Amino acid sequence: MTTLLMAEHDNQTLSEHTAKALTAAQKMGPVDILVMGDQCESVAEQACLLQGVGKVLVAQHPDLAHQLAETTAQVLLACGQGYSAIVAAATTTGKNTLPRVAAKLDVMQISEVIEVLGSDTFKRPIFAGNGIQTVTSNDTVKVLTVRTSNFEAAGKGAACPIEHLSVTLETGHSAHLSDQLSESDRPELSSAKKVISGGRALGSAENFQTFILPVADKLGSAVGASRAAVDSGFAPNDWQVGQTGKVVSPDLYIACGISGAIQHLAGMKDSKVIVAINNDDDAPIFQVADYRLQEDLFKALPELSAKL
Repeated sequence: MTTLLMAEHDNQTLSEHTAKALTAAQKMGPVDILVMGDQCESVAEQACLLQGVGKVLVAQHPDLAHQLAETTAQVLLACGQGYSAIVAAATTTGKNTLPRVAAKLDVMQISEVIEVLGSDTFKRPIFAGNGIQTVTSNDTVKVLTVRTSNFEAAGKGAACPIEHLSVTLETGHSAHLSDQLSESDRPELSSAKKVISGGRALGSAENFQTFILPVADKLGSAVGASRAAVDSGFAPNDWQVGQTGKVVSPDLYIACGISGAIQHLAGMKDSKVIVAINNDDDAPIFQVADYRLQEDLFKALPELSAKL
């Protein structure tokens, strides 16, 4: 049976999350991709070049321009008939849409899949990542979100067919009012190859600017923060890394003044190389760090910035 993968995009560019979710979905069998949006032909053309895709389905409608869950779920339910699985990346869009699809199909949703063992068996983290649960689903249609940080992006291949769909939507349940987007010259946090994060030990938002950002600029890295730092007002919400923030798996993660609570580790422990700077020898972050520097971060970071 074939899997239907929900594409993530901004009506112009296909997100890398889709290519990574494709890698996971292909372990279940053949995959088709569904692109929902408005004037998103370029996205469909990018999707059809991903290696191993059977075909790309395109549903275009003005009410799909912002991919609200109320409308995208309708299209997924209509197009998903005959598919053995419906898959999306575990992003805000996927997490918003797929639970509605699962509820309508009266099946369980399997969330944050980190490994696909077969067409019906999956691994997912539980207890803030301290345990890994193996799940076998007997549902006729599997509905799952994929933690894309655990999968490599699918490569490019020969173009596959593109099929345009005619859709009728029931609207009026919700409306898009506006987008309030944070703008930054730095890489996007969830997909960055290098991340430097600060904790409550920074003490103020000014210290984030003075000590963290210069290193980030020289490394070309994204900036993250612990929940404690965000709750204290030292950093904006979209910098939060952890169980209730963003999950990252960069090549390099530098944790500065972060003790390493379970909730934070759940969001970054899959990083390839972890560097921890902390003056507390008993800080839990040192247990997962590849390199540990037991030092006052207000001394270490200026030295690091100078050497960079």
